[in-house]
Amino acid sequence: MKIIFDRQKLINSIAPLLCAVPNKGPFPEVECIHMNAENPAEVVLTTFDLEKAMRVSCEATVLETGTYAINANKLFMMLKVMEGDEVTLTVNAKLETTLQSGRSTQKMSALKPEGFPAIPAINNQSLRYDISCALLKKMIAKVSFAMGVNDQRYILNGAYFRVEKDSLMVVACDGFKMAKCITKADIVNRSADDTQVRYSYIVPAKTVQELYRMLPDGEDDRVMMHMSRKYLICYFENKTFYTRLIEGEYIDYDRIILKNHKIFLEVDRDRLLGALERAAVVTEEKIAGSNRTPLRFSAEGDVLKIMANSSAGSSYEEIEINHEGDDLLVSLNNKYLIDAIRSCECERLRIEMTSVFSSINIIPLDLEEGSDEVFFLLPIKTKQ
Repeated sequence: MKIIFDRQKLINSIAPLLCAVPNKGPFPEVECIHMNAENPAEVVLTTFDLEKAMRVSCEATVLETGTYAINANKLFMMLKVMEGDEVTLTVNAKLETTLQSGRSTQKMSALKPEGFPAIPAINNQSLRYDISCALLKKMIAKVSFAMGVNDQRYILNGAYFRVEKDSLMVVACDGFKMAKCITKADIVNRSADDTQVRYSYIVPAKTVQELYRMLPDGEDDRVMMHMSRKYLICYFENKTFYTRLIEGEYIDYDRIILKNHKIFLEVDRDRLLGALERAAVVTEEKIAGSNRTPLRFSAEGDVLKIMANSSAGSSYEEIEINHEGDDLLVSLNNKYLIDAIRSCECERLRIEMTSVFSSINIIPLDLEEGSDEVFFLLPIKTKQ
């Protein structure tokens, strides 16, 4: 096999592939890029860590066709330190790989492609739709802070997506916080049966984060989602991203969100966020053997008091609010509260509470028609 690449284009093609390369795989091939050079004008590059896979087409001049597996991280590092605009990659019959660029020559070993794991196929009868990349990224950004990390309830270690004909809902929850966001969406059904569009699936947290990083930002860019019961494939630009889905029934998120609160606050979103970020200097201070300092959140008449006290110092701030119901003092995780409020794209927020033991709801006001968002937090039980 002998291929001439634009060095920078090859580097740019390999970079997203590394998301599906483990640091230490169960066998050598899983740490490799599967390089298929059968087309005279492009090379198909694939990585697969047995949970998720990435495939990229890279422009190239193929002088001699072939298919081999080459260690991904070693190849990437060699290309980054080499000079010259073009690089020639050659693999001989002894599986010796040579990279030549300018006066620089680097050598490494290749592996036969037969040992590279096969990506499970999804049949043509499976569910398919396409959606705006920018909209999907926006929805992921709103809920990702609430995804579980190594939660014993495995289904919480990801985000739940429900796709309908003209709307997209994404939910994430880890037991302490939850985000539920619904928005209008231009969903184009590509399935064989186009009579109804209603899909739901749970995507692992690591996959959600990788998708967010890789999806383009353009308003005109779209991603094709192709799924079965166990797998999801995303097609965008010259890339193909594959992942396993989390199997099982997602939690009854609507039952968790309390709808009969008795205390209601309406507050300026930016004013509140600024106060919380200033308090974070105190609340984020870690003391040996303890958790972060809780934030004290007190609604008294038409004033909201933000208070924190730790070894790092203290913080106190008052914000004007519209207040209905009794006065209440609760303790909250300030980081969770900041993450939820940052996810709200609005000028004013509605905060719903009942007692020091019940959850609170944070609801953005003045959303676009067809949108619905609620962010849920559990209070911290402390001596008030």
